[in-house]
Amino acid sequence: MINEELRTIGDACWERFDFGRDWNRHLHGSQVIPINDHLAYIASKGVVGNVTVLNTGKGLVVFDSGSRNTAAAIHKAIRAWSDQPIRHVVYTHGHLDHAFGTPLFDQEAQQAGEPKPEVIGQANIRRRFERYQNSAGWNARINGRQFKVAGFHWPEEYRYPDRFYEEQMILECGDCQVELNHGMGETDDHTWSWIAQDRTVITGDFIIWAAPNAGNPQKVQRFAHQWAQALRAMAAKKPEVLVPGHGPAVFGADRVATLLDDTATFLETIHDQTLEGMNQGLPLADIVQQVTLPEGLLDRPYLHPTYDDPEFLIRNVWRLYGGWYDGNPAHLKPAHPDTLSGALAELCGGAQALTQAAARYLDQGDLRLAGHLSEMAVRAEPDNQEAHRVRAAVNQERAKAETSLMARGIFTDAANASLKALGDDGDPGYPGRRVGIG
Repeated sequence: MINEELRTIGDACWERFDFGRDWNRHLHGSQVIPINDHLAYIASKGVVGNVTVLNTGKGLVVFDSGSRNTAAAIHKAIRAWSDQPIRHVVYTHGHLDHAFGTPLFDQEAQQAGEPKPEVIGQANIRRRFERYQNSAGWNARINGRQFKVAGFHWPEEYRYPDRFYEEQMILECGDCQVELNHGMGETDDHTWSWIAQDRTVITGDFIIWAAPNAGNPQKVQRFAHQWAQALRAMAAKKPEVLVPGHGPAVFGADRVATLLDDTATFLETIHDQTLEGMNQGLPLADIVQQVTLPEGLLDRPYLHPTYDDPEFLIRNVWRLYGGWYDGNPAHLKPAHPDTLSGALAELCGGAQALTQAAARYLDQGDLRLAGHLSEMAVRAEPDNQEAHRVRAAVNQERAKAETSLMARGIFTDAANASLKALGDDGDPGYPGRRVGIG
């Protein structure tokens, strides 16, 4: 359970990282990876956040607590590393894979006759949990779609922090002092922690070994500019160790500085170019085509767009400054998509003509146009089997072409909807890109 070798594997990821293979395949359950004799982090297999543990000599400070599904394994890993009582739990933010293992820590304390750990979080977590309760059904649907999990259940009970802070807090425990800092990025309730004596920064999901999750198309506002500011503030501390929200820790001042600078540059570039286009009066569609990242930035092993997509970040920056209106007046008070699709089908000769055109563009590799036309064909004639076969094929090909998990999840969900309409949960009967429209 305590694995020194994982540190070596993590170091190697700097040169050849692929989260699904190089790192994740080496993890077995939840494993402790030492940083020094009193500081370690726990990495878990799958899509779940890291947990960092600091032994202060008078108890443990635990940063995040994992998910409901990984709580027991994480707790077991902590106990393999130290038998000291858990005095404090610091939430880096309120997401399900970071802040939902705490009840097990409470239970342990009660059984041992110890006080429950004091849970600390940024003040906005309270509002997050209230929003989660109000939108539980929606969150279950979008996360099931994003992660391709049928029957995803969204929890409706939350372990709130015992102590909230606003912008900064100094946590004293034993001989250790931890500086907690509020930043906005993936969420508005994020905390990054600085342990000066160990020159270590615990970033939460400000760093995830992938392009920043600052554009998620199904979720609430992200904050690219403030995210970059938080990264610059971390860099100013000149850390020598960085423990991310996901993926391996980074060791060495030069590597940490490079990681923070590259990630901040990524965010600043998208934010600044998007805002510049808005100030010039450009519509969103034009800005999406014009934003350009520095050459080679997405090739960094820690910036691959495996989770989010740079295009989604552009749209999120637009939403922050410009709302939902995209500059196309037809989209301000649009016709219902079914009505528009029916009218276009009537103009071009029916849903069959739209289906044939979608298949043609699919064969040519223009997946975006194929996506529009296949969607319109199905909306124009919801019972048209050929339209559903092509729509399923188009969205399957779109999913294959994407690097980001978010895009793959949405396209796969669309393909599955058409497969279900065909009464077939498997092959849509469309072999690759070769199809005959009779």
